[in-house]
Amino acid sequence: MLAVLLAAPFMALLDVFIVNVAAPTVGTELHASGTDLQLVIAGCTITYSVLLITGARLGDRLGHARVHLAGLALFTAASLACGLARGSTQLIVFRLVQGSGSALMIPQVLSLIQRTFTGEARVRALGMYSAVVVVGAAAGQIVGGVLVSADLFGTGWRPVFLVNVPVGVVFLLVGRRVLPKDGRSEPERARAFDLPGLVLLASAVVLLTVPLVLGQEEGWPLWSWLSLVAAGALFTSFCGYESRLARRGGTPLIAPRVLRHPAWDSPSSGSWRSWPSTAVSCSRSPCMSKKAWVSARCVPASPTRRPPSSSE
Repeated sequence: MLAVLLAAPFMALLDVFIVNVAAPTVGTELHASGTDLQLVIAGCTITYSVLLITGARLGDRLGHARVHLAGLALFTAASLACGLARGSTQLIVFRLVQGSGSALMIPQVLSLIQRTFTGEARVRALGMYSAVVVVGAAAGQIVGGVLVSADLFGTGWRPVFLVNVPVGVVFLLVGRRVLPKDGRSEPERARAFDLPGLVLLASAVVLLTVPLVLGQEEGWPLWSWLSLVAAGALFTSFCGYESRLARRGGTPLIAPRVLRHPAWDSPSSGSWRSWPSTAVSCSRSPCMSKKAWVSARCVPASPTRRPPSSSE
């Protein structure tokens, strides 16, 4: 069962870094602009960041195993669509859908580990989860380079997405058999869904991540700075709303007492919070800018200088 659970973060993180490596080829074959290329790379991460907490709440209400399998199915279908995309716009849309699938399946992994394993078994499971996060990031860069270089059947960059399809189908079939059945927790399912908090948080995350992804490519225009300021204002409004809702006895999207808990700063809790920011920073890397990789292809390498001999 643990292998099925850990396949989700591995696939999601592998996909983030594998696309980063394949970006120059994608840009060339689809004639994508620099902005389109940035959105192809970071689109998955943007929707994941926006919908992460919503996915966790849906797991509480509908069942962790059920939502996990639904997210895996959505991620697998979106990967197939990405591999068959005919243009950069289609690819961006399907990448956003991929992020939605990740936001559904990833939060359920730690929830199912916490509810299924105890004692030393839980410690080992969490340790393996952290290891998978690290291995997925490294493997994505290696696998991406191999698949793009191999150019299987003349498909170019498409295998970097299609590789998720057979893996996802297998783990969907196995997961239906081995994942624990969702128990019925009526009090949890009866809790009201914090829709205003969701809207505030989602808007703030969008206003924060989009300028961070596109700002450098666009030369940091005025709208990017205004978006960052608006994001800060919305985050402040969100925190205030959640605190007031908790004091009234409501069910906030994020309980303030959870963020004050010492476990929030532990390595196990930090592992799942670190990879979205890592992915966004990779998407903003100058080497992934279309201008940068075009110039890298056009400018010949400088000749190696011969060290002077003693006679010179």
